[in-house]
Amino acid sequence: MSNFKTFLKSGHAPTLFASFLYFDFTFAIWVLNGAMAPFISETFNLTPAEKGFMISVPILAGALMRFPLGLLSQYIGRKSAAMVEMGLVVLALLFGYLFVDTHNEVLAMGVLLGIAGGSFGIALSLGSGWFPAKYKGLAMGIAGAGNSGTVLAVLFAPPLATKFGWQAVYGLAALTMVIPMVVMALMAKEPPDIEHQTLREHTACLYEKDGWAFSLIYVVTFGGFIGLANFLPTYFYDQFKVSKIEAGQLTMLATLMGSATRVLGGYLSDRWGGINALTGVLAMVAVTLVICGLMGQSLVLTTLLFMFCFAALGAGNGALFQLVPLRWPLTTAVAGSMIGELGALGGGFIPNAMGQSKQHFGTYFYGFLAFAILGVAVLVMVRVMQIRWTRTWAEKGGRARTTPSMSQAYTATAQVKG
Repeated sequence: MSNFKTFLKSGHAPTLFASFLYFDFTFAIWVLNGAMAPFISETFNLTPAEKGFMISVPILAGALMRFPLGLLSQYIGRKSAAMVEMGLVVLALLFGYLFVDTHNEVLAMGVLLGIAGGSFGIALSLGSGWFPAKYKGLAMGIAGAGNSGTVLAVLFAPPLATKFGWQAVYGLAALTMVIPMVVMALMAKEPPDIEHQTLREHTACLYEKDGWAFSLIYVVTFGGFIGLANFLPTYFYDQFKVSKIEAGQLTMLATLMGSATRVLGGYLSDRWGGINALTGVLAMVAVTLVICGLMGQSLVLTTLLFMFCFAALGAGNGALFQLVPLRWPLTTAVAGSMIGELGALGGGFIPNAMGQSKQHFGTYFYGFLAFAILGVAVLVMVRVMQIRWTRTWAEKGGRARTTPSMSQAYTATAQVKG
């Protein structure tokens, strides 16, 4: 407990809380269509492939929103960018409540929900910006635990949709956005770690191997989290014939594990190293996904396996973003947004793979298998890349170097070469 108090005193706790709440509510909005997918699919009588595509649209749109919002935050500040984004989210939800009545309009609404998915890089950079390097992983883990917004969506959206209709949930969600907007306005302070740099310098990580390597890792850890979290209500509803509300509750059990372990992943990475943590995470994800695909007839066992899988995915997200400020100490917000954008695109792969697998083979197994194979490939990449990483900008295992200037010097050298 004393260590945690030391951690809180080393930064600005109110800003960290505001960042968590901002990410939590926007994340809930982002996955809203996934949480209500059984209702929407039933309304329009969608095929498995159409279900997968409908669920993937907000994920893909949110991924594409992350980088421009991260870039905007460098010029108007992270707090101001967060306020602008939340205002746009409210307008998008009002559109859904007032005008969405057809399948095509649901797809358009999915694009608008993607605005909420752009909050990631801003939330983590704002929340951790006041904290020193040795606590960055924990601070980012706490801010990133806002992905628990998935829990809010799958827990509350199905019963509200049952009682009021799924279109009405958009309007109710718009009202809830007042809470994080007020907290952000009153409690958050812009961190002092802003560097005024050129566009080329901001986007330097796009021209480096490490940027793409981190993005591939995130395809598995966060892409897996957001993709499965959006698809599980449909999976439980179709595969096990549970009610729509029960499907949301079962999804909540899994996603809650992923949100909780994100903080743990950041903490353990600060102590043991992000590379070591990612190695274990990727192996566990691959194994549990294959077993989930094979055990599709047991509801209890499948739910437990998904809980283990999400625990690994959440810890992996925290571990990866312990490494981001070590590798890009001067452009953490933009690097995080770029990695978040490219990595989150992987989340759109899962619903589509599941839908195609079910439609063409009559089973979800091949969707699980495809993502497990990707996880193994990324694990091999991490073990190869870590040899250079631990010689340049990280300590053995992926811990923070005791002299941050060494990491900054490597970043500057890499930008010049790029």
